[in-house]
Amino acid sequence: MNLILFEPAELGVPLPRSDGRAEHLLAVLRRQPGDTFDAGLVNGPRGKGTLVRVGENGVELTFSWGSPPAEPEPLHLLIGLPRPQTARKILQETAALGVARLEFFVSEKGESGYAGSTLWTSGEWRRHLLAGAAQAFDTRLPEVATGATLSEAIGRLPRTGCRLALDNYEATQVLGPEAIGTVAARAGPEVILALGSERGWSLGERALLRAEGFTLVHLGARVLRVETAVVAAVTLARSARGWLR
Repeated sequence: MNLILFEPAELGVPLPRSDGRAEHLLAVLRRQPGDTFDAGLVNGPRGKGTLVRVGENGVELTFSWGSPPAEPEPLHLLIGLPRPQTARKILQETAALGVARLEFFVSEKGESGYAGSTLWTSGEWRRHLLAGAAQAFDTRLPEVATGATLSEAIGRLPRTGCRLALDNYEATQVLGPEAIGTVAARAGPEVILALGSERGWSLGERALLRAEGFTLVHLGARVLRVETAVVAAVTLARSARGWLR
């Protein structure tokens, strides 16, 4: 936990001793009253927290904040709703990598029942975003939406931008600086990456993607897990657009 994140409503009230962040402060960082630590306000500024007092049931903290964070790079992902254990990895890694928005759609070859997982219904998904952002020493969380069809999910994204869909079967162009640069030159600043479910795209989905201006690209001959393909594709896109700094 490189950065300890707090929601606005948590400021000014003791942090329960049972909270994982309190345990991290006391047992891992070994902070004592008067000591400081790196803190962040979710989707807000970073700064310093000070441990004021350790009580029986909670710890009292004060904060000093810096400047608001810059806007995230306009990188959007469309992902066929994967099994929950895969989605957990994707949520954490994309938050760490600085993705602006995640649209998990119900794909034609995927399992629609994944949308009813407690990952989504209990709000657990947000915990994985927080873990990813804290790992990256950032406060910004991606926007997340689930449950739409591919057509509906595309309709909620910017109409401009570089639109690329990863495909192992019909893509003839490698995802890299040349592909992104060629499309981006005539599109706009946004990058939209689409990845199918763990079983890939259907014929109808490929036709829809092409009709919506997506170029099919690939990551080579190897068949990758969805979570691995997400990390690779996002990193390549950020590098090609000069967003690695």
